[in-house]
Amino acid sequence: MDTLVSQTETAFSLDVATLFPFELDDFQKEAIAALDQGRSVVVCAPTGSGKTLIGEYAIYRALARGKRVFYTTPLKALSNQKLRDFREQFGSDRVGLLTGDTSIARDAPIVVMTTEIFRNMLYGTRIGEVGTSMIDVEAVVLDECHYMNDQQRGTVWEESIIYCPPTVQLVALSATVANGGQLTDWIDQVHGPTDLIYSDYRPIPLAFSFCGNNGLFPLLDETGKAIHPSFKVRRKAKGAKHDRKGREIPEIPSLGFVVGQLQQRQMLPAIYFIFSRRGCDKAVRDLGPISLVNAEEAVRLKARIDAFLAQSPEAARSGHVEPLMRGIASHHAGVLPAWKGLIEELFQEGLVKVVFATETLAAGINMPARTTVIASLSKRTDSGHRLLLPSEFLQMSGRAGRRGLDDQGYVVTVQSRFEGAQEAAHLATVGPDPLVSQFTPSYGMVLNLLQKHSLEEAKELVERSFGRYLANLSLKPEQEKIAAVEAERDRLQAELADVDFVALAEYDKLYGRLKEEKRLLKILHEQAEEVVHRDLAMALSFAVAGTILSLKGRHVPVPEPLPAVLIAKIPGSGQFPWLLCLGMDNRWVVATTSDVVGLHAELARVSAVDYLHPPAHLQKPGQHGKGDEATAWIAEKLWELSQRHHLALAGSDLAEEVVQQAEQVEAVNTLLINHPVHRWQNRKRLHKRQQQLQALEDEIGDRRARLEKLGQRHWQEFLSLMSILENFSCLEDLKPTEMGENVAALRGDNELWLGLVLMSGELDGLTPAEFAAASEALVTEVSRPDLWTRFDIPPAVEDALMGVRGLRRQLQQQQSRRNVFTPIWLELDLTGLVKAWAEGMDWNELCAATSLDEGDIVRVLRRTIDFLAQIPHMPYLQAGIKDTARAALGLINRFPVKDLEDEA
Repeated sequence: MDTLVSQTETAFSLDVATLFPFELDDFQKEAIAALDQGRSVVVCAPTGSGKTLIGEYAIYRALARGKRVFYTTPLKALSNQKLRDFREQFGSDRVGLLTGDTSIARDAPIVVMTTEIFRNMLYGTRIGEVGTSMIDVEAVVLDECHYMNDQQRGTVWEESIIYCPPTVQLVALSATVANGGQLTDWIDQVHGPTDLIYSDYRPIPLAFSFCGNNGLFPLLDETGKAIHPSFKVRRKAKGAKHDRKGREIPEIPSLGFVVGQLQQRQMLPAIYFIFSRRGCDKAVRDLGPISLVNAEEAVRLKARIDAFLAQSPEAARSGHVEPLMRGIASHHAGVLPAWKGLIEELFQEGLVKVVFATETLAAGINMPARTTVIASLSKRTDSGHRLLLPSEFLQMSGRAGRRGLDDQGYVVTVQSRFEGAQEAAHLATVGPDPLVSQFTPSYGMVLNLLQKHSLEEAKELVERSFGRYLANLSLKPEQEKIAAVEAERDRLQAELADVDFVALAEYDKLYGRLKEEKRLLKILHEQAEEVVHRDLAMALSFAVAGTILSLKGRHVPVPEPLPAVLIAKIPGSGQFPWLLCLGMDNRWVVATTSDVVGLHAELARVSAVDYLHPPAHLQKPGQHGKGDEATAWIAEKLWELSQRHHLALAGSDLAEEVVQQAEQVEAVNTLLINHPVHRWQNRKRLHKRQQQLQALEDEIGDRRARLEKLGQRHWQEFLSLMSILENFSCLEDLKPTEMGENVAALRGDNELWLGLVLMSGELDGLTPAEFAAASEALVTEVSRPDLWTRFDIPPAVEDALMGVRGLRRQLQQQQSRRNVFTPIWLELDLTGLVKAWAEGMDWNELCAATSLDEGDIVRVLRRTIDFLAQIPHMPYLQAGIKDTARAALGLINRFPVKDLEDEA
């Protein structure tokens, strides 16, 4: 190592050319230069482009300086792989490993760990301080940093970046994402100076092809940015089948045909992605007896497989040994880890030619191939069937092309029933998705932060999340809109600065009072009219010619009641007769009883009407006619009477309460007219401006409330969790109680639930095997409807877990009230299986007694192991429970659940 290093007055300088005896790509040089300047880096580059070299440089540099490096990965399998690689590269004594159930040389200068372990380590000290576990750590490599997009575990990456001491350099290695600049800017803000190192250059270029029933052809044109012209014209196939809607059903090439095409074109070895475990296993069977290896490779394969089976006979996968001898394998989560490890090693050595794999293989495992085949461009998810996301497609595509072995990598998409070349070309050219935040407060986060920080400090940490950063960016247009509205409000306020709004308010109040008085007058008038009309209807039946009336209504449309004299009654179409009258205006009119608003019985009848001869054509209501000299005298008589009596008023106008209210209206109107504001010429404009000003104030308030709600979402979740923890006596005066410190020591989907059960006393009497079974029920979700097992639920386990159902119900109620959706697992289906394994049952016998795949059984047991390993670290838990947990852990943590290398 000393030959690689020279020391100047300011810093170490490594001989990069000796470390890496080949020409580095530009992005690698940029990243190394940034690290040497003391800056953190975010490296966004395609899969297989050489990002790991930058992490290796950080390790070489730390070793040269006598410092340490933490190398974090998202998966235990990846951590194990890095452990093997780094031991070979740097020496076994220099590399340690920390995962949920394994601790090897934790004080070594290079420690590989899962990112979750690193986050948990940071919980032990105040943010910004260097704890004992971080002493001499110069850099932390966050491999596969694009895992921030993972819905379940993405929050771990954000917390790790937020909590990491600013003196430690971060080396974030990510596949290409659409918003690498935003990620870099966020890290720069919350951690320290950070550079984005971006490259879309692939040292091994990719060629995209499409395989249909008639062969394998280039998918893209010469530019690589659009679909090949041959796919733009759809030719109708002869004899093609059609569905019920008349659409052509495409012919799907057989698996053997696709693999044959790859073999003919020397495009093997290949990873063939199929989005179901059963599909992968079926593909191995469907290929039949064909062999993809030559004689020399077949001999090497047999020797390697025989050696593996001699050491681990129980790890052999039934029905898959013989296909593996022919270079064909299946790789998915249902496969035993030890068997998967063998497949990965053989594939890397070029002895396995086709691996049928689910997309989990694309997530970081070092298995580059010459070709990747993507069988379908859509997949089923919890929310339904959907097209692949661009980043999913790119992640799988990136496995093609082996550096140092291939000049060209190949990506083959296959015609399926629902997708063809158009969809494939779209995914191949659209570019990556952006990173989003999955930051989610948890019970463990709340308790661990409040152990070392005040509530205000905890809030500041929560608001450092990438989610808050992205929210601020997305809310920037809203903030700009608020600023614009506030500017308009300020302008209006300046314009109205000299207006006496107190006087205007008084005037408005007076005006409102006038409206109310007029409304009341109208009501009183209508009530009086009802009374008058009821009385008039009776009086009119006795009225005779010469009776003086007041008319106003539909057939006598006048502004004020018209004095008139009744001349004659004409038979009408209804109950009441029509009234032929002569008005004060010397005009004849035919009215109805509803047009009469006053009958003046107190006045003597006009006898002169007895001598009049009305026009014969006036027979229907509303008809009018001019009077003559004979009627003029009577009209003049009516005018004289109207001067001495209130003939121009309706009877309802003379009601006492109407008269009093009319006087009140007049009094208020006088006050209004005499008010100073009444003389203002711009009252309407001022009112409009005032309304605009109020509307702006309301809009500002609404927008600020929405902004606050969106911006404070994570903090509100934090406070909700605090409230629940206080309810269960885990927090007191904003600090964890002994019960809270117990919960803080746990990591899981719902740490509070786990802690409450362990401290309930219900599990105290269980044997270690029963305790292991009960623990499984608390940490595992059984979501497969076709699950079966021949093991009964152990009675003691069932009794113990029945005792915590009330506790579970209380927690569910508390979470429901506060809109907290953290799962509370209590699944007893597999407890019998776990107990049987803990009691020493043979692995093959265990697997034969359940519908679960081997890999699923291992995952269930490893989750249980991870939980059991945490229990002894709970500071205030009874020693007996801790001892039982240790014993249970020892019973179930054995091969093949525990890797052989972990036992070594």
